[in-house]
Amino acid sequence: MIRSLHCGQDLKTVTGGIGLALCERLLSHDAQVQLCLACRNGQRAEAARQALLVSHPQAHISLVQLDVGSMHSVFKAAQEVRQRYNRLDYLYLNAGIMPNPQVDHKAFYKGLFSGKAVHMFSTGEGLLTQKDEVTSDGLQQVFATNLFGHFILVRELEPLLCRPGNSSLIIWTSSSNARRSAFSLDDLQHKQGNESYSSSKYASDLLSLAFNRHYNSKGLYSSVICPGLVMTNLTYGILPSFFWTLIMPIMWLIRIFTNTFTLTPYNGAEALFWLFKQKPEALDPMAKYHSLTSGLGNNYTQPCKMDIDDIMAETLYEKLLDLEDAIRKKL
Repeated sequence: MIRSLHCGQDLKTVTGGIGLALCERLLSHDAQVQLCLACRNGQRAEAARQALLVSHPQAHISLVQLDVGSMHSVFKAAQEVRQRYNRLDYLYLNAGIMPNPQVDHKAFYKGLFSGKAVHMFSTGEGLLTQKDEVTSDGLQQVFATNLFGHFILVRELEPLLCRPGNSSLIIWTSSSNARRSAFSLDDLQHKQGNESYSSSKYASDLLSLAFNRHYNSKGLYSSVICPGLVMTNLTYGILPSFFWTLIMPIMWLIRIFTNTFTLTPYNGAEALFWLFKQKPEALDPMAKYHSLTSGLGNNYTQPCKMDIDDIMAETLYEKLLDLEDAIRKKL
């Protein structure tokens, strides 16, 4: 029986977003799949579980409390998962935050009435900045939540992911906002910048490549997806509600001419679901798999080459190993 673990920092990503849509699609595809929802808020996690059981009453769905922004929580959750299961076939790394997003309104209005409107909405490039915070572990919050907590989780779950004779796949939810220009190996946690989200997503692209280099020989593979522009709580939090009321009709109109405006969680989960049906060893480690939706509402997945390289990926991996050692000693 296939065991799938879904990590969502907040049940915004599971109860009403891409996470829940993915779980629905997985259960509809294979009623025997075992799901484990790893979430920070236990009450919302149970609500998500009950919602899934309404449409799939015989489903095997368990919960584990996990805040990937807290290293203590990551170690504890990983230990609990190891006690429950003897193997994991899929690990979906969905958790992601963009705290206190600030919009450059001048850039917004300028881009809205230019030929770059679609690109601006799809990537947020030149439009969004964030004000990061520091966690109790002394880490930058976005770095810890979007990247490092996932890194530690994979390392802790290695015995379940690397099983002789079995292939497993970890799937990172990245973004078209992942840009090399926002990331620096000299400032992994993005302490000095104001694009922490973009930096963390580019780092996850690099880390996926590094995981393939180090773990493919053990049967563990890693892939990256981009859900497109999806209207979730994270997206709605970027602009005041009245802005979305004004521009949503425009966005639905734009979708006729671009395939990156997936808009709904069901559409955004397309690449996540598509990867579930592929052989991990046949996937391209240099590709980011994009969820796309045609103007007529047809969903499909398309790979695009990532702007990453082996040297940078390996350097990041080594730096994260050093930070892992420091965190373990501290805890």
